[in-house]
Amino acid sequence: MTGPGPAPAVADAVQEGIVPTLAELVALRAQMQRVPLPRRGRHGVHGPAPSSLRGRGMEYAESREYVPGDDVRRMDWRLTARTGRPHTKLFQAERERLTLLVADTAPALYFGTRVRFKSVQAARAGAVAVWSALQSGDRIAALRAGEPAIPPATGLRGAMRVLDALARWYARPPQDDTGLADALEHAQRLLRPGARLVVLADAASAAGVPTLRWTALARHHEATLVLLQDPLEAEPPRRELAFRAGMRRLELRLDQAGVRARWDDAFVKPVQQLSRTLPGLGWQVRVLSSDADSGDWLRRQDPASAVSQEHAGGRHPPAGG
Repeated sequence: MTGPGPAPAVADAVQEGIVPTLAELVALRAQMQRVPLPRRGRHGVHGPAPSSLRGRGMEYAESREYVPGDDVRRMDWRLTARTGRPHTKLFQAERERLTLLVADTAPALYFGTRVRFKSVQAARAGAVAVWSALQSGDRIAALRAGEPAIPPATGLRGAMRVLDALARWYARPPQDDTGLADALEHAQRLLRPGARLVVLADAASAAGVPTLRWTALARHHEATLVLLQDPLEAEPPRRELAFRAGMRRLELRLDQAGVRARWDDAFVKPVQQLSRTLPGLGWQVRVLSSDADSGDWLRRQDPASAVSQEHAGGRHPPAGG
């Protein structure tokens, strides 16, 4: 059994369930194409349905010289000052919503006891979000703490750039990760009202984010937190358990009340606390086990979209020794 900490050295041949591959993330597209898009017009059977326009409603297109009758509230004062002639800004309807993925890459994610590491499940859950966004016609972007964001792009090109980043980020713990809180601060600077935000995180990382940050991010966005969890973390056996953390061997007496209480404080209570408090701040919280179908978190957001599916690619052998 592999304990929390840096992932083991990976040979040239990719170890299934331990390191995500771009091929498996791409293969999830077929699974998501069978999931219907969310229904529109949920505000009752009478009256017009909501518009298909998304985002903040209007985005800047260009500036031109002012003509009498133009709205003075849209003056381009910088260009006016630079040219010495009055200019006004032109806007167009923004039809493409932004879907932004924020990836937590804390060392605790590179761990697993069944089917796959939590890091691999995070990459797969992110791929599900990518293919759902592509199906909806969204622009897609992604970021993690410690490196520049993958800029927004539409279509298959945008999707593949994000999938490649997910496969790279979750291959092993990045050495320059500065924490989920920093990543969410970066996300807040990038997002416009009406965007869709999907955060892939370990519960311990999410528990360290200030409440004000969660509140601010959900205020004008559709925000979802996907908490990655290993089955062992949720329900450890009531017996002595041996772990390997690097070169060290650890033994925990989980049949003892005090040890089990400390285990719950570290792995169970953060999930419970986040699941209880964040919905009141405007977040959808989904707990995704490492041995679950990678699309479960998305289908549970919209009961009308629930479909019966087999695991994409079948069951994987247990990850970790």
